[in-house]
Amino acid sequence: MTATVTVTAAGAAATAATATATATATATGTDTAALLVESVRAGRTAEVVSLLDGMTDTERRACFPELKALRQELRTERWSAESRRAHPALHAAGAACQTGAAAVANWLAAVDLRWSQASPAVLLHVLGDRDAGWLADVVARLAQRPATSNVSYELMAGLVRLSGCPVPTTEAYVQGWLLHIGGGWQRGGTLCDRLRRDPHLAEMVAALFRTEGVGARLGWVSGDGPDGWTSALAELTAEGALDRRTMVDACVARLLRGGAPTELRVFLRLLQALSLTLDEERRRTADWTALASDAVPAVASHAQSVLGALALAGALPPRQLAEVTEAVLFRTEKKLVRAQLVLLGRVLARDGATATVLLPAAAQAFGHEDSDVQDRALKLVERHLGKVTAPEVREEVAQAAEQLVPALRSRAVRTLGAAPADARPVAHEEVLPAVPERVRLAPAPATAVEVAEEVSALLASGGDVSGFERALDGLVRHAHRDREALLDALEPVVARRWWAEREQRPGHLSDDFFARRHELFDAARALDLLLATLYGKVRTDTLHRVVRDGVPNSGCVHNSLARPFEARVWEVAHRLRTDPLPFLLATPTWGTGLLEPGELVDRLDACRRAGVRVAAVDFGQALLRVCRGDRTAAVAAAERAAALGTGEGARLARLLTGERTAPVTTRRTADARILVELGEVPELGAEEFPAALRLLGRPASPSVDRWYCSHWSDAIRQHWLALLPERPELVAARLLRDVSRVAVDDQRGAAAAVLPHLADADGEAGESVHLCVAYGLGARHAEDRLAAVDALLMLAARGRLEPDRLGADLGQLVRRGTVKPVRLADAVRTAAATGARATVWAVLRQVLPVLLADLATGGATTPSARGLGELLTVAAECAERTGAQGELPHLSGVADQRGTSRLVTQARRLREALATAPAAA
Repeated sequence: MTATVTVTAAGAAATAATATATATATATGTDTAALLVESVRAGRTAEVVSLLDGMTDTERRACFPELKALRQELRTERWSAESRRAHPALHAAGAACQTGAAAVANWLAAVDLRWSQASPAVLLHVLGDRDAGWLADVVARLAQRPATSNVSYELMAGLVRLSGCPVPTTEAYVQGWLLHIGGGWQRGGTLCDRLRRDPHLAEMVAALFRTEGVGARLGWVSGDGPDGWTSALAELTAEGALDRRTMVDACVARLLRGGAPTELRVFLRLLQALSLTLDEERRRTADWTALASDAVPAVASHAQSVLGALALAGALPPRQLAEVTEAVLFRTEKKLVRAQLVLLGRVLARDGATATVLLPAAAQAFGHEDSDVQDRALKLVERHLGKVTAPEVREEVAQAAEQLVPALRSRAVRTLGAAPADARPVAHEEVLPAVPERVRLAPAPATAVEVAEEVSALLASGGDVSGFERALDGLVRHAHRDREALLDALEPVVARRWWAEREQRPGHLSDDFFARRHELFDAARALDLLLATLYGKVRTDTLHRVVRDGVPNSGCVHNSLARPFEARVWEVAHRLRTDPLPFLLATPTWGTGLLEPGELVDRLDACRRAGVRVAAVDFGQALLRVCRGDRTAAVAAAERAAALGTGEGARLARLLTGERTAPVTTRRTADARILVELGEVPELGAEEFPAALRLLGRPASPSVDRWYCSHWSDAIRQHWLALLPERPELVAARLLRDVSRVAVDDQRGAAAAVLPHLADADGEAGESVHLCVAYGLGARHAEDRLAAVDALLMLAARGRLEPDRLGADLGQLVRRGTVKPVRLADAVRTAAATGARATVWAVLRQVLPVLLADLATGGATTPSARGLGELLTVAAECAERTGAQGELPHLSGVADQRGTSRLVTQARRLREALATAPAAA
């Protein structure tokens, strides 16, 4: 109705403009096509509609080439005021002047016209005189577009109405209908009223269950109150406007298909709102079983409750309940497992004859990873085993008891008649990941086309240190070798960059942008600077000023890491413009950033023979990257470097034969954090290094707190590590505050991704690296904890992990409330599950005494109390599997407490494990 009224209004406006436009054309003799283009360019949509109404199909087709040329012209200046003014009229005129349905659909959904479209009313007016079949073809093509194409639902619905074709049920159309119907703030009335009036209600509601992504939208379009989708669809089903069986089947089928919890939540609420009868639930027993076994927890919980009600009502045979139980007990959600055991207890209490079938199913929980679940299952079996007379069932249950943890298995020997564990000790075999071999950097791209391809890939999706350094070296080499060929190859890449547009947006001219914003906070910004320099978009005096004066001090703790990276890129850009280098000295040999000394000597020799002026920052970076760990190779390279007879060779020789000094480190506390301050590193602060690189040798205090810092990109941190590949401690201390945010501030991904890179670095791991790993193990988000686990295992595999140091750090962080014991327990459980149980126990052996001592003095109010039972569970499992023995300080004080809480029971389990030699499982 709204669209119809608007079309009439648009038609009236067009009619009012017809006389003026026609008179103008007649008086001046102006060609109709030229007049149409002029009106489009001026953005006079009503005049454009008037001109189109007076044209024949042949005349319209004749106008299209000029409209197409205008579109191409505006595309190069898409941010200009002229483009924004002309696009709505161009959108309508271009659609009206084409006859092919496919061409019209492509024009209507074009990307460059997407954000400045003509109104649906205008489009329906200019297209409304076409054949119904043609209109149906257009709407079918529009509806097949992705929902992100921003095709107007009002346009598609109007074309459906004009053509009389069946309503399309594609993703774009369904999501458009959903937003249109749900937009009560625009259309008035209740959602139920609007749905009731819709002539295509049944088809569109059925499509909701088939369309991906609809569930999440249903939840926020109009909420879940009295005027929400759940209530409205349930009410329409109760009225008979929607078929009840179809709705129930569609809900169940959608839940069975699975998906994200946010996607399924609305369909689950709708199913619950439909209030199924006992008969309806019983007919779908197989569906409930499948959902309880494999669905997301919320859906599985509902299915479990339905099956439980059927079982207690006698409508679910014991054999089917046993099948459901075996499936549910394999799930990792302890809440579902416990609920299933409670259900079995209630059924067994009502009907003891079911014990023969149900107890073997309950015994499947003996193999659950959680010992509390094992304990519950054992108590259930012990309580009802007397109701079983069949010896084969008793034997089956007794055999299942072999999966119990040692403490429970000892009890099962007495109560279930299980076989005692083999008393022979079993040697634990620690499983750690293989240490990855170094990956040598591939040679620079051989052709300009390959350089362009690699640069394009880096700009599109980022990359690692290897990819960036290869692309950087490739740009330098080919700019020196054949600049014109490189520019030709890069043309398609550059055409898509914001700074390459012919007319820039106000205040965003490329040179002004780079001159004012020197920070290259990721690899893409660095490549943009180099490409803009090659294409003359950055002035030479801008490049010279930054190289001469240096990148401004950012004032944050990252300054000493960011400025060396930025200074080298600015220097490379300046040399590209003024004195191109044949290659870069600092391009690493290995993917971690390490540079072999012999390779650097070869490059210096090539520069000497070619008379190349060495770039100061690039050479300084090469000195920081050169490998000094292999003393034999370093001494041999030093002799060759000294023989070159150049200043650079002499500096390299002194570096390779000199001693490496470590900075003085001091621990500092700031709020809930433990941080590390670094003292001066004289060898890095020497005057022979450029000013930007000398920052790496100055004292660093990561406790500096700033309100603003532009170094927000996580991807840049791996490039900072490559500044000092053999000295990860100097980088880790400066990143410590960033990493701490994953635990202290619950941030997601805030530098946690750097942890595996720290562990993979070539240098020794010290206090800062271990503290970084400790914060990561206490991260709020699981993916960040997983990165910390990877770092932990990699350090252990390399022989660089100090478990005592890490455990002591974790104990202090838990005491301060920085690391939550529950999160730490999840992390170390994951590490133990990989086979690194001895490593995990070595860490927890240092953590637990600190927390247990606090518990003894502070009781349940201490920050470490909540979740300590989970840590004790992991520790007990590791002790049982590795055969760890001995006393753990303060453990007996907790184990001797009364009660059966998880904390107390796991303390007893750990104490027993430490007092007992490991036995064969």
